[in-house]
Amino acid sequence: MKTKLKLRMSNHDAHYGGNLVDGARILGLFGDAATELLIRRDGDEGLFRAYEKVDFLAPVYAGDFLEIEAEITKEGNTSRKMEFFCYKIIKTRTDISASACEVLEERLLTTYAIGTCIVPKELQKNNG
Repeated sequence: MKTKLKLRMSNHDAHYGGNLVDGARILGLFGDAATELLIRRDGDEGLFRAYEKVDFLAPVYAGDFLEIEAEITKEGNTSRKMEFFCYKIIKTRTDISASACEVLEERLLTTYAIGTCIVPKELQKNNG
């Protein structure tokens, strides 16, 4: 089971100098994608248990457009192991002007993660 979210980072998302977005914001988006997958799979939001791997590979800035992908890769009785990808698909070009952007020919992987969520058996409404 897979899902995909697309959104633009705003100035509100910038946490550091130079309009850099912090990694915690990306992990929050991974959490949103995980929640959607759990609702679709189990009819319940579940709980994020742990990340076993997180790699921050490229910076994200306010104004960048991102594509978040998540997939359930393994299922236990209550656990759902997932793989997460954050791609930059449009980048800001403040070197040209305050409002300039560039659509990337190839999306750029900025963050990769593996994590596990839990949905207690008694809350699984769509078990099957």
